Amino acid sequence: VQLQASGGGLVQAGGSLRLSCTASGSLFSENAMSWYRQATGKSRELIARIKEDGAKEIPRHMRGGRFTISRDGSKNTIYLHMNNLRPEDTAIYYCHAVQLGGKDYGEEYWGQGTQVTVSS
Repeated sequence: VQLQASGGGLVQAGGSLRLSCTASGSLFSENAMSWYRQATGKSRELIARIKEDGAKEIPRHMRGGRFTISRDGSKNTIYLHMNNLRPEDTAIYYCHAVQLGGKDYGEEYWGQGTQVTVSS
């Protein structure tokens, strides 16, 4: 499975971006795809996760409503809609997928990351 992320860039504080991540290859029908981010000097953190059935997991620290994860199952694509961006949102954003069934159960995959820079 390969993950291709896109949509990052430079945006002013208060602006919006939409990230996309498309999975190619044999992603089992039961799976979860997620967005993580890693700022310079910090550990990678989960932003949101969405399963193939649309169920979402949003960590407590990300429940402010500025970020929304969605999924187009027909395209094996997830999106991260980011609104009211702040300079502290500057990070590399990574797409992640995990197999939740089949012979590859537990296999995890990472995309290459896409840079988001928010200027003040």
